[in-house]
Amino acid sequence: MSLALLTDYYQLSMGYGYWKSGLAERESVFHLFFRRRPFEGGFTIAAGLEAVVDYLDHFQFTKEDLAYLKDYFPSDFLKYLRKMRFKCSVEAVPEGTAVFPYEPLLRIQGPLIQCQILESPLLNLINFPTLIATKAARLCIAAGNDEVMEFGLRRAQGVDGALTASRASYIGGCHATSNVLAGMKYGIPVRGTHSHSWVMAFEDEQKAFQTFAEELPKQTVFLVDTYDTVEGVKRAIEVGKWLKSQDQPFVGIRLDSGDLADLSIKARHLLDQAGFSKTQIIASNELDETLISELKRQGAKIDIWGVGTNLVTAKDQPALDGVYKLSAIRDEEGEWRYTLKLSEQMLKISNPGILQVRRFYRDETRLLDVIYDVAHSVHGDWHVIDPFDPTMQGVVTADTASVDLLVPIYKQGKRVYELPSLISIRERTRSELAHFPVGIKRFLNPHRYFVGMEQHLYEIKVALIKKIRKQQHL
Repeated sequence: MSLALLTDYYQLSMGYGYWKSGLAERESVFHLFFRRRPFEGGFTIAAGLEAVVDYLDHFQFTKEDLAYLKDYFPSDFLKYLRKMRFKCSVEAVPEGTAVFPYEPLLRIQGPLIQCQILESPLLNLINFPTLIATKAARLCIAAGNDEVMEFGLRRAQGVDGALTASRASYIGGCHATSNVLAGMKYGIPVRGTHSHSWVMAFEDEQKAFQTFAEELPKQTVFLVDTYDTVEGVKRAIEVGKWLKSQDQPFVGIRLDSGDLADLSIKARHLLDQAGFSKTQIIASNELDETLISELKRQGAKIDIWGVGTNLVTAKDQPALDGVYKLSAIRDEEGEWRYTLKLSEQMLKISNPGILQVRRFYRDETRLLDVIYDVAHSVHGDWHVIDPFDPTMQGVVTADTASVDLLVPIYKQGKRVYELPSLISIRERTRSELAHFPVGIKRFLNPHRYFVGMEQHLYEIKVALIKKIRKQQHL
């Protein structure tokens, strides 16, 4: 379905102003990027491109849309919108790519009115999944070789939030979800146990476990903390012995409260002593990457981590500060005029130009990224400047291996990109993180991966800042 009205009112108001003043079809370039590292971490995982493609594939204003807008805009403008078809060129970073502040995740080039109307929906479709994929990747790093399951449906931010979070969590590295609709829609493995209600529905815990084993002999993970955790483990073991006599697996137990480190160690001892060394211990209860790391440091005997609220809501940072800025527009003579958003804070000054990001590496290890202007060809060595500390400069030799991050998605409205499978995106995340220095993956004081600006682009930016300040008498 068309979601053309999934935009802010002021986007349409500006669109009307562009149309009325004759600027609507003026070619322009916008970039979508973020300024701050989420979770104060050292990396971010790009996600949401598939939803962007689905949105743009169906972009148009329907009769129903225009009927709603007739009370807000003149009929001539609505006729213009009715005939509008998406004809922008889009380049984007593939999902599962590690990205960093100020690097464009998308570049949109086309008619000014179309690029403008797309601002709000594109930010909506990129910001949240990128945040959740990053959170999931951090959780998986903390868990090491253990599995991480996403358990967040019941506390997610609405239906769409739950589905988006499940998909993004899988991109970030989670192994499964409890969300059955997400499993069907995206092909994510679905896993689950039972709740405390199941145990409380029976007269005693032993009967609850036994009945569950009889009715679902292939899914025997027992939640053991309804009354007393250690006693619950012992009762689960008794049912496990019955399962063994039936040639059925005793899959695992789940801990959902209490001292998870101490209880998991005690549970592991009881299970091993009873001959169930392959029975897994699953833990849940308000987990995040910091707590998982601490529990592992304490020697917790946990095999699978179920994470819900803190993952699907990104509880410690509920939003990515993605922004979308105009960086170039054709003048009346058809020449590019570069633009930027000025601020008293250097961190909030946007970058001008038609931008691309080149990632340099050696022996598969990522070295640095460089933002550059595609209109300026670099011949020979790359001279790189830190835009926030110009005393930090360097040279990257021409023979250094590299790859450009932004790839073509649409060319003048026609899609040229084939969407990869979700499994391949998830593998991309794993491979990407494996090729970066371990320091950027620390949770406390992570190493800063260097993102510089190509010297020519940096000089353009500085000159433009001076020019604007002079024109505005600043």
